[in-house]
Amino acid sequence: MSDTSPTTPEPEPIRVPDGDLDDLASTLAKTMAQVKQHGVILDRLGSEPDPVPAASPPTEGAPAAESADAEQADGPASVFILALGGKAYAVELAALTDWVNHLFLPVYGREISTNRPWCAQWHEHPEAVARLHALWLSWQQFTDTEAGLSGPSTWHRDHLDQALVHLRAPDGPFAACTTSPSRPTHRVLATPAPEQTGSAA
Repeated sequence: MSDTSPTTPEPEPIRVPDGDLDDLASTLAKTMAQVKQHGVILDRLGSEPDPVPAASPPTEGAPAAESADAEQADGPASVFILALGGKAYAVELAALTDWVNHLFLPVYGREISTNRPWCAQWHEHPEAVARLHALWLSWQQFTDTEAGLSGPSTWHRDHLDQALVHLRAPDGPFAACTTSPSRPTHRVLATPAPEQTGSAA
């Protein structure tokens, strides 16, 4: 008995008018940008600590406010790097370092000079970490497609320009660091000591 099966016709190739190709390319670029942004968010969510199991209901007579305060203390109240600790801080710093090394410095690094110091060990300067992280967070927001066509311009004007003024200032966080590429140096400047409050005798 011969095995004969009906042959299915070859599907016709899809033809897209040339005028629509630009629209498709633009839509694809936007979709890819969204996928990339979602990947960043998923990476960040995956690096957060496991959720704490639900707390048992407060015992009789215990104020509800105290229970709410305890729940808030379990996780960071902010995505800002200075609010993170331990593993979450290390993961966020690694992601920030990638952005600084592969986008910020190649595009906006500028030459090192006495008027624009820099430090290769910027991650050891708390102010630099804070400013660069804030800049990175705003970059993620203003380069997203939802920010609109003027998003990148707003980021340059309102965030990048201000950050560079303070970050690379002669009296900024790198004031005691490299001012000449041929003489790399690094020193974290001391900060004012907190005021000591003594108990009255």
